[in-house]
Amino acid sequence: MAKATRLFSRRIDYDDGAILQMRIVVVPTPVRGSAHSLKYSLFYGRAGERILAYDNEAGKGDHIHRGNLETRYIFTTVEQLVADFLSEVRLLRGGSV
Repeated sequence: MAKATRLFSRRIDYDDGAILQMRIVVVPTPVRGSAHSLKYSLFYGRAGERILAYDNEAGKGDHIHRGNLETRYIFTTVEQLVADFLSEVRLLRGGSV
């Protein structure tokens, strides 16, 4: 049986208490609700507070959490996924990541 393979993992702990964490894994079969072979969780927030998150949990497919609002995300490439996420984080942080 094929195994999941970590593609990317990074965590940044900012001086102001914010956390940026990105995990992307190549999976042998797509996560239910997604049409690609990646499982990902991109998080920006604080301990106990999700400010922004991109993920593709089983059954929901690709989506974005902005506070309590959840919207669909159209996945194209892993590069675009990371660029979109970091662009939003940059806006939230006033220009820096």
